[in-house]
Amino acid sequence: MTVSDVEATATRPKRVRKFDRPPPPHDWRWWVGGVGKTLIATGLLLFGFVAYQLWGTGIETARAQNSLENEFEELLAGTPPTTATPATTAAPVDTIPAESAPAESVPVTAPPEPVPVASVPPITEGDPIARIELPRIGVDKIVVAGVDKSDLKKGPGHYPETPLPGQLGNSAIAGHRTTFGQPFFDVDKLDVGDEIIVTTLAGRYVYRVTGQQIVSPSDYEVISTTDPTKATLTLTSCEPKYTARERIIIFSELDAAASTGVVADATINYGRPLDEAVPADPDPTNTVVNPETTTVAAAVPSISIADDPTLSANEATLDDEQISSGIADAFSEGWFSDPGANSQVLLWGLVLAAIGVVAYLISRKVKRDWVGLLVGIVPFVIVLYFFFQNVNRLLPPNL
Repeated sequence: MTVSDVEATATRPKRVRKFDRPPPPHDWRWWVGGVGKTLIATGLLLFGFVAYQLWGTGIETARAQNSLENEFEELLAGTPPTTATPATTAAPVDTIPAESAPAESVPVTAPPEPVPVASVPPITEGDPIARIELPRIGVDKIVVAGVDKSDLKKGPGHYPETPLPGQLGNSAIAGHRTTFGQPFFDVDKLDVGDEIIVTTLAGRYVYRVTGQQIVSPSDYEVISTTDPTKATLTLTSCEPKYTARERIIIFSELDAAASTGVVADATINYGRPLDEAVPADPDPTNTVVNPETTTVAAAVPSISIADDPTLSANEATLDDEQISSGIADAFSEGWFSDPGANSQVLLWGLVLAAIGVVAYLISRKVKRDWVGLLVGIVPFVIVLYFFFQNVNRLLPPNL
């Protein structure tokens, strides 16, 4: 080291630590720096919220699915098995009394014959009612009753106004394509002939995909029953991904040869008062009668006459104004549709700010930034999760 180097080192000013420096003047550079820091913080929060939308919501759904699966398994264990044979399986002639023996075996393509079903526990929206499997796209989820926003957070939801899976008529199930576990993310990859397996308390039903269609959110007729003598299943979700602009519809029909006998009971209308139910066909003369149980199931997937024998088929229908009101669909909810989240957003936001202030004060006291960061990072991330959770309640589904 030369003499000049020694002199330069001796005259070089000592670096002053951040917390020992005098406050900077509030000139234009201070304001520009403040705006820049605010934009950086906002950008990091937005990236964090996107990550929450894509993956964090799945944590909530995964917890709900674990609980629902245990509950559904308990229901299955406590439900007597359905003794009826599949509708398309012909019994040997020598096992059937002569007076009731059919002239020939029932072909595989014949419509399924309705059979009685074991008693079904009362259904409340949000309860587990079925397991749906889509082998082609690797989906295995518990289906809940209802399609409200809170229902679809738990998993795929069954439209209350439609028959249950395994009943005559068109059963309909909705599910998210993004967020909340995205059960129907790849539903567009289902091809004609692919299996949709639904297990309910009444049995196991295999449906075969017959096609798909893109419709507007107001085209509720796609989930209505057009042929009350057939058992069909319709899946609905948002189209395209990450938006709720349109709906993708997957149509399927029961493979009776691979399924439990079709349920003869009328549609169970759970969770909705009669004046909110939506029929598929306003004509009360369209009925399906099971001669064994004399249960009249109106071709109106809205109310169970079996649950209330005092109702007639005419009373199970609604007028045109009620029909046009549409079916509840959580995908149709818009901005700030959950006003109850406002106070929660404010509360968790204040807690976040408080954690930030405490962490800064600790850093300032010990004059080390990393100390405040170490103390505040864990509680900040936890509270940020709940903050995002409530902000998400104010946004449209699948935004």
